[in-house]
Amino acid sequence: MPDTGQLTQLIVEFYEKLSSWEHCVVRDKGLTLPQVHALEILGTHKALRMKELAERMGVTTGTLTVLADRLEKAGMIRRKPHDKDRRSILVELTEQGQLIFEEHDELHNQLTRDITANLTDEERQTLKGILIKMNREF
Repeated sequence: MPDTGQLTQLIVEFYEKLSSWEHCVVRDKGLTLPQVHALEILGTHKALRMKELAERMGVTTGTLTVLADRLEKAGMIRRKPHDKDRRSILVELTEQGQLIFEEHDELHNQLTRDITANLTDEERQTLKGILIKMNREF
């Protein structure tokens, strides 16, 4: 079994490289990382209650309200009343928000293709399995 310290170092190094890449890509769009994170979640899960979106982002509803205000003002999301729960507000992407999500998602896909280009199909499958197991721990 590899040394935990070495694994930690490799995970941190990968995180730092991925984070740096993400910051550069987001900055080029004039957005913040939390704003893009919200667009990614809404692009994947469609309309969500504000509370659900806040939970998925790991932020308070107060923090999300400020972020949502900015995204709504920029024309990327819209709020609408929930059909079955008058107390809840749903948040969803606008066409512009959907386009930003799709562009960013394709950048992620291209990055994945680039960084796994030297892996065999078997190694990709192994990596996928390992990442699934690791993600379950969060």
